Amino acid sequence: MNQKESLNFVPLYLSSVPAGFPSPADDYIEAHLDLTEYLVKRPNSTFFVRVIGDSMIGAGIFDGDLLIVDKSLNASNGSIVLASVDGEFTLKEFYSKNGLIFLLPRNPKFKKTPINSAMDFSVWGVATHAITHLL
Repeated sequence: MNQKESLNFVPLYLSSVPAGFPSPADDYIEAHLDLTEYLVKRPNSTFFVRVIGDSMIGAGIFDGDLLIVDKSLNASNGSIVLASVDGEFTLKEFYSKNGLIFLLPRNPKFKKTPINSAMDFSVWGVATHAITHLL
């Protein structure tokens, strides 16, 4: 295994980490986890994109996050989608009812976007994961 390949594999410990009270750490490794294999289910249809802005903070997606987007998935109500609206990319929650489509922000400072037939609209993919830097 070369150095680049070894960076994809990190230890996965047998015990989980409680978010409440601390517990003694186990020194046993269950397996090695390939993050690409874990996060990317369909490599041929998946891409990464960096988030700019704060319209999706209510969904836990923040400015600077790295999104994993799968273009083979169909958008359904509640999906977070990367869409193109009149030549501009946007990341929003997809909502469709009675043949009408809306793109919903997850921040009350922003307005929903109703999609109409005069707009050049397409869904580029469905976000499957967001990677957030904590430091």
